[in-house]
Amino acid sequence: MPNSPRPLLAGPLIDLPKPETAADRARRMCVDPAMSLADRLEAFEDLMESEVGDTPLIRARGIERATGLRQLYLKFEGDNPTGTQKDRIAFAQVYDAIRREFAGVCFATCGNYGVAMAWAAAVPGLRCVAVVPEGWHAPRINQIKALGAEVVRAGADYEAAVEAAGRLAVAQDLYDANPGGLNEPLQLRAYKEISAEIHDELRDAPAAVAVPVSNGTCLAGIHRGFVSLQRRGRTSRVPACVAGSAYRKNPIVHAFRLNLPHCVDLEPDRITESAVNEPLINWHAIDGDLALHAIRDTAGHAADVSDKRMRELAALLRAEQGLDVLPASTAGLAALLDWHARSPLKPDRYVAVLTGRSS
Repeated sequence: MPNSPRPLLAGPLIDLPKPETAADRARRMCVDPAMSLADRLEAFEDLMESEVGDTPLIRARGIERATGLRQLYLKFEGDNPTGTQKDRIAFAQVYDAIRREFAGVCFATCGNYGVAMAWAAAVPGLRCVAVVPEGWHAPRINQIKALGAEVVRAGADYEAAVEAAGRLAVAQDLYDANPGGLNEPLQLRAYKEISAEIHDELRDAPAAVAVPVSNGTCLAGIHRGFVSLQRRGRTSRVPACVAGSAYRKNPIVHAFRLNLPHCVDLEPDRITESAVNEPLINWHAIDGDLALHAIRDTAGHAADVSDKRMRELAALLRAEQGLDVLPASTAGLAALLDWHARSPLKPDRYVAVLTGRSS
């Protein structure tokens, strides 16, 4: 008689505990007061290296066919934890805050940066205070709160909120995570990693790199990264730097368009927010002169971009490349295509930095 199958054991199923991953262990170590500062920093650095950066560089053949620009690559920063390149400087500054033994961080934001900082600060359990301009309707404020950050309303615009956040940081002994000032070298160094990643993929610098600009820090950091790579003999050239921003609402593009030697502040009353341009607009670019130098030093280009054009490019990227991008992040790509339309660019390799759509 053939053996009959053994009956299944009766009784409730037991959920076995999942093994602790390296990321789980690093998160636990970050918040453990019993760990030494050196061990907490090492754990946070492990998380930073595993979660942030190494974003994909995607050949945009569909956009090439639609525009006639060859060869176009998209550096998609949407693969960072909160969907933007701001995660790079957020993690770098939280690391610095842990190193300097601050209990919390404070900064001004109108959206994306606040989510990035709140996410990074939550990992080691730091207090996080986000100062948002009064009356500002950034769609990501609820996300900032959901990540455990405190939202404080102060200032009529972003620039005033930066000043308020700086004062609050001093008053409450918090790490000042605002752009510019003492943080400028740290932020530029974090953005230099984008240059290194592009180089690692292409094995050389592209002919041009296009970036959406507001304060100009990201573009300035990328430029410095390529300058450093060339100085060390890693690349044959420094790419032309291309900047795009909201139409007539950015000092960097304004200075380039009028051939001014430096960025000048715009009239605050003429800077109006829309659902599309909100991540880009400002009347004072904190690192504007650095970005303007990058454009001029590389014989690059800058252009104003309308909300309509940014929406069109976001739709084109979704249809041709399957990428759901924040429309404002297409401003750099729009400026690159504007340059190509004015004077056709020779066949080479071109890179545009993009971010994911906010949820």
